[in-house]
Amino acid sequence: MKKRNSKASTNKAQATETPDPRLNEKLPANFRRLALSLEGAEEGSHMGAADFRVGGRIFATLASQHLGYGNLMLTPEQQADFVRELPEVFLPVHGGWGRMGATHIRLAKASDDVLMGALRTAWALRMAKNAKTNRKKRSSRLG
Repeated sequence: MKKRNSKASTNKAQATETPDPRLNEKLPANFRRLALSLEGAEEGSHMGAADFRVGGRIFATLASQHLGYGNLMLTPEQQADFVRELPEVFLPVHGGWGRMGATHIRLAKASDDVLMGALRTAWALRMAKNAKTNRKKRSSRLG
């Protein structure tokens, strides 16, 4: 009996992680639309996957869209806050990228408001990093 229950729970867990094929185009298209609505955002490509950049630097990607995820480039602290607040929507990317703040967002579980807030957070972080980098470049040229 225990084996049957564990198998059922394993199948249930896998079923919740498998995106609905009908959403394969709609959800990434919504992610793309919202990401590109941010000031200065442009779509590019990195290793064959769509990415979203501001000032030439990536703040979000659709590299994991085949798994039903978008990816956000956050700080580890921001990632922890998002995961703590909405663990059914956000999870760290596996490995070193995840430890540095790269975060999956489950597209099927994220409302437009949550998705836009998360994209705006990643975009604002990238804008701040770009401004910091530009200041360093200017000061080294002047010095």
